[in-house]
Amino acid sequence: MRTALAALFGLVVAIAPAAAQDDQEAAQFARIQTSMGDIDVALEREAAPVTTENFLEYATSGYYDRLIFHRVIPDTLIQGGGFSAQFYERATRDPIVNEASNGLRNERGTIAMARYSDPDSATSQFFVNLRDNPDLDRTGDTYDMDAGYTVFGHVVAGMAVADAIGAVETGPGPAGTGLDAEVPVEPVLILRIDPIAEDEVGATQDSAEREDG
Repeated sequence: MRTALAALFGLVVAIAPAAAQDDQEAAQFARIQTSMGDIDVALEREAAPVTTENFLEYATSGYYDRLIFHRVIPDTLIQGGGFSAQFYERATRDPIVNEASNGLRNERGTIAMARYSDPDSATSQFFVNLRDNPDLDRTGDTYDMDAGYTVFGHVVAGMAVADAIGAVETGPGPAGTGLDAEVPVEPVLILRIDPIAEDEVGATQDSAEREDG
């Protein structure tokens, strides 16, 4: 099995109901619900239309439900969207075109698509940058060598949750997965991902603060 900043695992899913499709088409924000808290992201529909649509199709179909963050590089990035807590792989739809030439940078707080060495190999896996990662940007005109990783949004609430996930204890994955020493020892689940309205951004963080207070 190959691994990388990759996105080649997933479950073939049914077409979303019409209402869900309408929400998807209008969505400018999404909430990544995790077992450690929620991360709300603003989506770059104009700069990365194919990538954003792909992410929302996986999200609204329920594909991401109960998957894990399987790769944590402290102070660098957290990656998920391909493995269950038992490290079963989910088959995906066809890969999408790389949109890393859109001018968006892999800066702290951005969300981007993972892929293999082929620039056009991203499918379901995504990562959140915990720092500026310029080495993941498109850096030149040689597409195969310098293609970069497509940024399609940025965190607008819950960055503390992403940082906390990035600080968990890690170790090697199960034999045969190809995952080295970057797997959380205690699984960090993606409970689900949903489109949200702008006025919902940060709502769960506000609620948690009120409860703590």
